[in-house]
Parts: sequence; C-alpha cells; structure tokens
Amino acid sequence: MSELLVEVGDLTVDFPVDGPQEYVRAVDGVSFTLEPGGALGIVGESGSGKSTVAAALLGLHRGTGARLGGSVRVGGTDLAAASPAELREVRGGTAAMVFQDPLTSLDPYQAVGGQIAEVYRIHADVSRRAARARAVEVLDRVGIPDAVRRARARPHEFSGGMRQRALIAMALACEPRRLIADEPTTALDVTVQAQILDLLHGLREERGLGLVLVTHDVGVAAESVEEVLVMRDGSAVERGPVAGVLAAPAAPYTRALLSAVPRLDTARAPRPGPAADAGGDGADVPVVEAFSLRREFGRGRRKVVAVGGVSLAVRAGETLGIVGESGSGKSTLGRMLAGLLEPGSGQVRHDGRETAGVAPGVQMVFQDPVSSLNPRRSVGESVADPLRAAWERDEAAIRARVGELLVRVGLEAGHYDRYPHEFSGGQRQRVGIARALAPRPRLIICDEPVSALDVTTQGQVTVLLAEIQRELGIALVFIAHDLAVVRQVSDRVAVMRGGLVVEEGPVDEVYDRPRHPYTRQLLDAVPALDPELAAERRASRQAVPV
Repeated sequence: MSELLVEVGDLTVDFPVDGPQEYVRAVDGVSFTLEPGGALGIVGESGSGKSTVAAALLGLHRGTGARLGGSVRVGGTDLAAASPAELREVRGGTAAMVFQDPLTSLDPYQAVGGQIAEVYRIHADVSRRAARARAVEVLDRVGIPDAVRRARARPHEFSGGMRQRALIAMALACEPRRLIADEPTTALDVTVQAQILDLLHGLREERGLGLVLVTHDVGVAAESVEEVLVMRDGSAVERGPVAGVLAAPAAPYTRALLSAVPRLDTARAPRPGPAADAGGDGADVPVVEAFSLRREFGRGRRKVVAVGGVSLAVRAGETLGIVGESGSGKSTLGRMLAGLLEPGSGQVRHDGRETAGVAPGVQMVFQDPVSSLNPRRSVGESVADPLRAAWERDEAAIRARVGELLVRVGLEAGHYDRYPHEFSGGQRQRVGIARALAPRPRLIICDEPVSALDVTTQGQVTVLLAEIQRELGIALVFIAHDLAVVRQVSDRVAVMRGGLVVEEGPVDEVYDRPRHPYTRQLLDAVPALDPELAAERRASRQAVPV
C-alpha cells in the first residue's frame, strides 16, 4: 500500500477572540486522507472553515495564537510535533500552496523569475544561475510564453491568468508531491479558469501530484477532483466521490448548496416585460443609449483600445447582461454609461438626452463592497451620501429614508450606526445596493456585483436585484464574467471581446444558439456539474495561451 500524502484526523481549530481564554471554533472534527495522484475538493460557503483546514496542512497556524486539536500528518510528518526545520521542508519542499490572489502573494518590486529562484534556493543547495534556470524551466512548464524573457518581468506586467500560472510555477519549483490550491481561480474569467484547471489536471497526470482544492464553486470541484468534502460551520457534512455527491447528495445542506448553483442550461424564468409605467411620459425612450462609444488608454505604441465602437440601448425594466473575458472592455463601457469616464468619441444619451459627466438618475454597484465603503464611517452615513449630494438637508428625513432602504435590502434600520467590518460580504453588498437606490435612480450599473460571493449569497443578491427591478421598473446593466449568473438575471446579453460587441441578442437565443465562435468558446469553458461531461470538455479543449 502506498504512503498517504496527507492524513487529517479529527482536526479542530480554535481562534482567540476578545477576552482572556476566549476562543471561537473555526474547524470542528474534520478528517480525511489524500493518496498519491489523488484530488480532493473542499467545498463550502464563506466562513465554513475550508481555508482554515488548508492552512493547517502546512502548519500555518503555528505562532498565531490559534489552538489546534487532532492530528495533521503530511508525508508522514506530524506537523504538531515538527521542528522549525522540518516545517520548512514541508512548506515548499514536500508540499506547496497556491493562494487566491497572486498580487498579494508576489513581491511587486521583484522579477517573477527571481522570486521563484529564491524559493528554489531555500530548499536546494544550488547556484544562483541554476536557480534562475529552474525558474525559467517551471515557468515554461506552466505555459508562460517566452519564459526566458518573461522571467525578468514584474508581477504587474503579467495578466491575471499569467500571475496565477507564475504562482503555480513557484509551487512546483521544488518538486512537491502535494499541492494545496486555495480558491486558485476565483478572480479569473471562465476561459482562463479552464486553462488553469486543465494545467492542474495535467500536472497531476504527469507527476502523480496530490491535489487539495479549496473552492466555493461546486462546478470547479466537479471539473478537477475525484472526491469532495462539503463543509459547513467548521464541520464536514458530507464526503464521497464527486460524481456521487453531485448526482445524489445525502446531506440537506449539500442539496441546498447545489440548488443554489446557477445553471448554464437553465433558461431564466418568464417574467413581465419592461414596466410600461416606469418612466411616465415617453416610456419607450431607452433609459440609456450608447452610440459608437470608443475609449483608448496610453499613447503612441503603448496605446490600448479598451472600447472600440460600441452601440447599445437599455429600456426601463430591462436587464442587459454584458459578458466577456478580463480586458474585453466591459467595465470601461459600464463606466462610460454611468458618466464616470468620458468617451474618447461617440455619444451617451440618458432618457433621450445627451449627457456629459456623471449622469443624473444613474448609480453603480461595484464588485468589492469593502473598498467601495469607507471603513471609518457607518454604513448609514455611506447610504446617506447620495441624498446629501442631492441637497437633502433634513437629517430626520435622511435617517428615515436610509432606514427604509436598509430594510428593503434585507437589513435592519438599526444597522445605520454599524461599520462595514461588522457585516458579511453579502451584507456589505446589500449596503452597496441600498446606497445605489437612495437617489431613486432610473438605471443601476452592476459591475461584477456577485463575483466575490459564494453561490448561496450570489443567489440572494441577484433575487434582491430582480425584486427591486420589478417594484421600481429600473433598468439594469449587469456586468459579469460568470455566464451562468448572467443568464439567470438578464433579458438580453452583449458579448464583448477586444473592446467590441461580437454578439448581442435575447439571452436564451444567444446561449442556446450562439452565432459567434467566441461566444461558443466562452460557453464551452464554463465548468459543468457533471464530471463526465467536464472530462469530455477537457479532452476536446485545445490549449489557448493566456
């Protein structure tokens, strides 16, 4: 019998909280094993404890004040009893970790190749030249084109997908037998995500690498692992072969988790058309129209065309989804529609009138509510900002209106005086929606509003937006790289590539009968919940450079 790569027995992790000898339990009695060449997915919502388990596999809780129970053995090494030298050998030598955000994992001032070489020299007694050669070798292995030249580049000169490949290359430098990947594709668009998952699969087949994949995306797990462990509130609620768990989940929580996953092959439920009374007189006039919008960044040889001539219209009560890969121009287009960015050429009209600057009646909901809310101000004050900007001076009326808005988005009026750090990610996004609703807008532009949320929270936010739209008859522009979510929320969809709209039409028509090859490529890259179908797609996909 081959040696187990990872053995976890009855693991508990408690974190200290305010007050002497007070702890909160983050992981409660989790057990699993990993065999050579095996792949285990740890799936759950935010706060389920899955990343805490992953950190325990490298002994990363040591020295943090956390209290661990049970046992964790990696390659036969008991991490609780390991010396600092033994831990150093495990971290990067026999096991390695790939984190979610490569920008925070890579030194922005140092060349990528140099960072990989530094890791290699820590674990191998080699010269600087040999370490640099090893860095080029692993960069080439993970699909970085022109690896010799790119090894001298810094992280900001890489795309998101290339930075993630560089992190995987760093993890592979010392030939580990175990790879722990914590949400490695969460911030990536579907085609780059597919390439990274294909790369991890190829490395497993080629090297017999064991993989522990932590993700909140059930589709990613279906694409990548043979076994799945479902976690909730620190405990394992179900474990088994991924095909069996996805086809016939035993635990009610697993069934609820799967039912919340947006399906690419499920049409949006029928609903009434655009509200006829949404705008009073002239309701057939589009809330927003774009005519040949163009925007460039940079000068000379560094000039980049972000949007290269886009025309579209959105009417009251209608949702237009805009999809495309990173760099396709969709966020730049959204900012021009909102008046936050001036077009280089072309024209934007709101309710039939040409506008310049920030348009009245238009609000935005951003991707990251943490960075779009001031941490030093209460959420109530942030929601009140648009009211004060509209010269509302009655503080009692402002507070009453904010209370109404907080209740409408599923929070409480009493939350006015709380601060952003006191809310979950989904609750913070609800605050962002309340702020957008404050000035009674005609149009809300949502730029990746659910991409950082787990599937159940995604569902809650998209349902909330749909309810608000039905009540108020507002127009929505929904920008996202998650094609399944876009299908569930949109009436029409525009597919962008290289700054252009390559296909546009009713959402079911575009998804069921795509005309453009790029649209078909995007749809084929979306993770499937059927592992057999996922394997067929992976076999048929041709490698496309990031």
